[in-house]
Amino acid sequence: MTDRTPAEKLSEKDAGTEHARLAALIADADRAYYQDDDPSLTDAEYDAARQRLEAIEAVFPALKNAESPTQKVGAAPSGRFAKVTHARPMLSLDNAFSDEDVHEFVARIRRFLGLAEDEEVALTAEPKIDGLSASLRYEKGKFVLGATRGDGTVGEDITRNLATLDDIPKEIKGAPDVLEVRGEVYLGKEDFAEMNRRFELEGQKVFANPRNAAAGSLRQKDVEVTASRPLKFFAYAWGEVSGEGLAETQSGAVERLAEFGFSVNDLFVRTATVEEALAHYHAIEEQRAELDYDIDGVVYKVDRLDWQERLGFVSRAPRWAIAHKFSAEKAQTILERIDIQVGRTGALTPTARLHPVTVGGVVVSNATLHNADEIERLDAREGDTVIIQRAGDVIPQVLEVVKAKRPKGAKPYQFPETCPVCGSDAVRELNEKTGERDVVTRCTGGLICPAQLVERLKHFVSRRAMDIDGLGARQIEDFFGRRMIRSPADIFTLEQRYLDDEFDVPGTSDLQSYKRLAPTKTQPARWTNEVTNRKSLDNLFASIRAARTRRLDRLIFALGIRHVGEITARLLASRYESLEAFEAAGQALAAGNEEVKAELLSIDGVGETVTDALAEFFHEPKNVTALTALAKEVDPEPMPKAASDSPVSGKTVVFTGTLEKMTRDEAKAKAASLGAKVSGSISGKTDYLVAGAKAGSKLKKAAEHGVNVLTEDEWLTLVSG
Repeated sequence: MTDRTPAEKLSEKDAGTEHARLAALIADADRAYYQDDDPSLTDAEYDAARQRLEAIEAVFPALKNAESPTQKVGAAPSGRFAKVTHARPMLSLDNAFSDEDVHEFVARIRRFLGLAEDEEVALTAEPKIDGLSASLRYEKGKFVLGATRGDGTVGEDITRNLATLDDIPKEIKGAPDVLEVRGEVYLGKEDFAEMNRRFELEGQKVFANPRNAAAGSLRQKDVEVTASRPLKFFAYAWGEVSGEGLAETQSGAVERLAEFGFSVNDLFVRTATVEEALAHYHAIEEQRAELDYDIDGVVYKVDRLDWQERLGFVSRAPRWAIAHKFSAEKAQTILERIDIQVGRTGALTPTARLHPVTVGGVVVSNATLHNADEIERLDAREGDTVIIQRAGDVIPQVLEVVKAKRPKGAKPYQFPETCPVCGSDAVRELNEKTGERDVVTRCTGGLICPAQLVERLKHFVSRRAMDIDGLGARQIEDFFGRRMIRSPADIFTLEQRYLDDEFDVPGTSDLQSYKRLAPTKTQPARWTNEVTNRKSLDNLFASIRAARTRRLDRLIFALGIRHVGEITARLLASRYESLEAFEAAGQALAAGNEEVKAELLSIDGVGETVTDALAEFFHEPKNVTALTALAKEVDPEPMPKAASDSPVSGKTVVFTGTLEKMTRDEAKAKAASLGAKVSGSISGKTDYLVAGAKAGSKLKKAAEHGVNVLTEDEWLTLVSG
């Protein structure tokens, strides 16, 4: 799963490489889990990747930019339903994996709030249901809107589907004028087993686990299908509430939800100490198998709501809550073969093909081996018996090889030295500073490697990038193979070339002759040139035309520049308001312009890793040529201006010294919530330095740059005005 080298012993380049690999792995897993209801990683695999990512970021903080998965929630809505913007974000939770992690969670709360060691920090504790998060909006007591979590900010409108659940009241009495109830939709274990038995008898597809079944049942376009499934709902929190709120504590608010008629978990408790919370965790762990619903841990929350408000959140998760995860499940199986896949960045990723085995009720058949070092560490060989681990999903983590069961003649795996697609050399780049090799083996073919080109094109047209319907993975492979699309610009000239009848492909007359055929039990989805499908063609061209004006940040993300994901693309698009300006900055950076590099590094969330990646991208002439051609075909919309009436919105603020009325972390969180850009260093672009006692050298630097210096009281007056 991960490089076993301790994070503190990694070189800067190796850390950046592994961080990028893990970030891509987690992003793909989030998409599969939240959008497709078809997890690509086990809980254990996902948690291990996130833990490793956090460990790397702790040692190399420059890698912790706005694009990191540690700063994001879920995945963007799938597009199958109308979008809903949550009045208050639906946050994810950070994880604890040991009792020590929970003690540290409470210690962080004390430090953040400046609490004495003997002051009580009461927590609530409840099972973490493995289902699909949902938000229910009530206005004047009537259920008017239901939505999925989505990416935490925007979800999907599934009101009609949620209305079929008996556990969700259609009207409630005594509620505030506006009340958003948050909770989990799930399937009981017995209901899940019975539903799968019925589906098997009817020849329908069976689900891998209750979570997938619940998500797939709830997100049906045909509401009657949802109504036919035995879905249930636990309420555990709230979003927007009008008036004075529900209560003064978390436990009191959950009691109010029960009074309104919602099902709440009967294992929900309030604990006065961390020891009581941990005792409840271990008690739930012991009875886990007896519960009629799947859980993967226990959630702890600070009970006092005023403390929750002060604690706020950081990036993707609240500071006042954490999920204490259970250990994973294990099994043995045979590693039948190791396959190599080539990604859009040239990374050669080994995939373990396993003899199918049932682990915790789910059949698993493959795992990602990640890199040559992981294979060497395991000494994994084809034919080996391996121990795998999973915790609720489909793809396992390979923990170790059972060498006592190794078949005679099993040979050590030889990682390829050439790309299996284009035949170019496959190398592990040398870090000149450390003399160490990169953990990832990459094809050196670059833009001549068909696998890389195809994967880049797939990324370009994907839903989160340019979102071009009708150009899925198989269509891109087909058009690429027939030389109809070889670069992003080719996509936008496709319609005109079709009209001009320019296609000269053996065995075909023109693009109109293609039709996408649906898959059957014996035949995968494919393209054929036997039947004309004018409607599909019209839809494809309409989608391409619409993509010409996609927002600039999505276009930048679509380019597939290493380390430039959605969040970083937004930051770049906000600074460079046109494609021309972005391209000019990139070329100047590649030419060694230090002023442009300094400008990029001044963007909160952009570090050396991103600037190096941008310089590398624009240093390649073929990339510049492709981007120049693309610029002639698109007219991207600029990023919308941030609308805020905060007096510090868009201002860059630095805090220094000891603050008396709030902790430093609390002050930074408040500033960020008001739209300010919080920085750790003084520059000519700093707007305010908020100086507490013992401010130190930053006061002098602020004077040199003419920065406005405020006392803590002056800052509080400014932000409250």
